[in-house]
Amino acid sequence: MHASITSAYLNRYRSAAARSPVELLPLTGAQRRFLITRRLAPLRRSDVVPLFFAYPRGTLDQDRLARAATAVAARHPALCGGFAAVRGTPVLRVGGPSAEAARIAVAPGGTAREALREALLDWPADGPALRLLFAHEPDGEEELLALALDHAACDEQSLGVLTAELSQAYETDEPAAAGPDPQALADYRQAVELQLATEDAAGGPAAQAHWGRRLGGLTGAGGGAAASTGMLTERLPAAEGAARSGVFPALLDAVGVAAHRLHRAHRTYPGEGALALGYPWGGRPAGAPAALGCFLNTLVHPAGPTATSDPDALADAWWDDLDHAGTPFDEVVRAARTAGASWSGALDAMLTLEDLHRRPPLVLGGTPGRETHLAGRPLAAPLAVSASHGDDLLIRLAWDSDRFPEADAHAAFDDLLAVLRQHLRARPLLHTHA
Repeated sequence: MHASITSAYLNRYRSAAARSPVELLPLTGAQRRFLITRRLAPLRRSDVVPLFFAYPRGTLDQDRLARAATAVAARHPALCGGFAAVRGTPVLRVGGPSAEAARIAVAPGGTAREALREALLDWPADGPALRLLFAHEPDGEEELLALALDHAACDEQSLGVLTAELSQAYETDEPAAAGPDPQALADYRQAVELQLATEDAAGGPAAQAHWGRRLGGLTGAGGGAAASTGMLTERLPAAEGAARSGVFPALLDAVGVAAHRLHRAHRTYPGEGALALGYPWGGRPAGAPAALGCFLNTLVHPAGPTATSDPDALADAWWDDLDHAGTPFDEVVRAARTAGASWSGALDAMLTLEDLHRRPPLVLGGTPGRETHLAGRPLAAPLAVSASHGDDLLIRLAWDSDRFPEADAHAAFDDLLAVLRQHLRARPLLHTHA
């Protein structure tokens, strides 16, 4: 029986922590992946989670924003100190708040969107973990704010905590603490240790066998990061009641069809075999404190070239995968390759779904920000689909514009929407080019 990747990490962490003059905290599997990937490819950009909000011009005060960002960061160990490698072992080094707020200059003839996009591309490799960046055109009526975080410090559950706390901190404008209090540190450590225990237990023979069966036929099309991207958007009616539970498996099927359409158009992919469709999933382990951080895992769905005709079978297979959702990604790759997959571990497409009802608005100066989205941001895969489920279902498809022509992206998006409407029985709407 092979040694668990998680248990091997814990042994290295304990050795590094015992010799360190400063307190070191362990990292979850997802956090380690972000940091290891970053350090193996120094020229690769950091994985960043941004939200964008528009406010009437004159709403935002930079000094007040900076104090609010620092005050919120000081409460959460994941937003304090810094991620580091000690004796080759990824850790979180405990320290003070890691946050900033800055006004970004707009180049002559440029736009606030372009300025913020460029600022996020220049994200410092070693922090800060939380940044509030804002910009406006000289004659613009609005200013655009980016609430952006190092992905190693943040997951979807954390976003709602941050918008609520930033709204409150901006309103009260109280001075920040020097760093997290002892209880916050203890809660964070407990949450991470419970997550690691879950990941260790989820890497056993039963999970290896499951993922080997599910992913042994993966070939992949040669995924990888994308620097230059385009975006298409569509709004569909929100699913209500029990129908909401069917949204994600329907998206898996629809995105898989779109991914095959795009990759078949790429001359290096013959169009055969299953593609690797990755999606983040997870939450805090049972009994864990509600610590802010990154407690997700990347699951892999074997995407076939055609839509699944039986939605119940599709949902059942997905639920079976969720029974093994704690298996660390590296263990999943090992299981697939052991089962005969020729897959390298690179993702051919990514899917994310956010429930907007779980995230309060970002209210600054008494004004709720109007959320917006920016095209052109880098991707971790050649194709990425983001779905936001609130008063409606917003679908955004972004693609590697250096690899795939725009016409192929439009055709793939049409396929995605057709399959999604088929599964959800939504009325048709026109999509727009962002």
